[in-house]
Amino acid sequence: MLVLEYKVKAKPQQYQAIDEAIRTVQFIRNKAIRYWMDAPQDVKINRFALNKYSTELRNEFNFVKDLNSMAVQASAERGWLAISRFYDNCKSSKLGKKGYPKFQKDNRSVEYKTSGWSLHPTKRRITITDKKGIAELRLLGKWDIHTYPVKSIKRVRLIRRANGYYCQFCVDVECIDIQPLTGNEIGLDVGLESFCTDSNGHQEPNPKFLRSSEADIKHAQRQIYKKHKGSSNRRKARTKFSKKHLRVNRQRTEHAKKLARHVCKSNDLVAYEDLKVANMLKNHCLAKSISDASWYQFRQWLEYFATKFGKLAVAVPPHYTSQECSQCKRVVKKALSTRTHVCVCGCNLHRDENAAINILLKAKSRGGHPQSKASGVGTATLLGATLVEQVLTLNEESLWL
Repeated sequence: MLVLEYKVKAKPQQYQAIDEAIRTVQFIRNKAIRYWMDAPQDVKINRFALNKYSTELRNEFNFVKDLNSMAVQASAERGWLAISRFYDNCKSSKLGKKGYPKFQKDNRSVEYKTSGWSLHPTKRRITITDKKGIAELRLLGKWDIHTYPVKSIKRVRLIRRANGYYCQFCVDVECIDIQPLTGNEIGLDVGLESFCTDSNGHQEPNPKFLRSSEADIKHAQRQIYKKHKGSSNRRKARTKFSKKHLRVNRQRTEHAKKLARHVCKSNDLVAYEDLKVANMLKNHCLAKSISDASWYQFRQWLEYFATKFGKLAVAVPPHYTSQECSQCKRVVKKALSTRTHVCVCGCNLHRDENAAINILLKAKSRGGHPQSKASGVGTATLLGATLVEQVLTLNEESLWL
């Protein structure tokens, strides 16, 4: 699957129609969650039951009927996605909260399947054909959607962001670009002092996008509370604040994407730590810095480009990678503040370089496991094996990479 994204150019009334469609999607999803909550214990609620319930909503509410029937089904499937995730967490005995489905209040997208839309012959305009009044939208961007047949477009999604509206096309094509072998192997150790250190001793600087923009973000946030609630000035201040967060998010994504692509293209084997980032965020002293580094996003792009280029990405357990000597395998215990690894065998390396070498050695000794089902992260939607689960991540790449 490939997701191509365009920015949408339209009239103000068309933007209002898109917002109305987005609110309708949120209404259907929340009603599906409530239907599941209120169902008797002897009644089995599954995906098909929610689809049938969405048809009842179309007959009951005119504003739901105005939305395309397949878009209504896709909205109900979003509710089932939350329910099924909760069931899976319960079955797997996940520690902590199981993710009980909650009602949504900040939905930002509406999704159409194979109907409810039509492309202009030039493939630079799209017409939404339901009764919401969205009509024809201009598509701004450099993606070559015209090179793909219309039948390969499985989903169309309209998204509202802080800086405007976007249209995404989910295209059913194989994203494979086998690269020639280089004979190189590399181990990567991520950190906060430097974004990552490889087994060759190279250290990638940590860009710290959030830290560098934190003063502007805090100033923009203070401006919100200086405006009266419900006023247009407060709405403008919130938009300005959202744009600053959106910029940081895009900077992180492009940095992780560019670095992961370069690493996978230059090496046949890429070894990295199998970190549980969600658990590490429980450390309130380092949570902001860890989130700013976006280690998990970098890992996802590594796995995606390794699959695309025909390379091997191996996740290695992180235990003792920093404490163990990469030459003699002695355990040299050191505090987190100790940045140099010094062993009695004469090995004197930077702590992260020593860890990166250990990660590579563990991967070559089959201590890790290759990632075969990898997908990169782009904005905020999901591409999985089934089209039902398209809500969280995207296989999306920049043209200049």
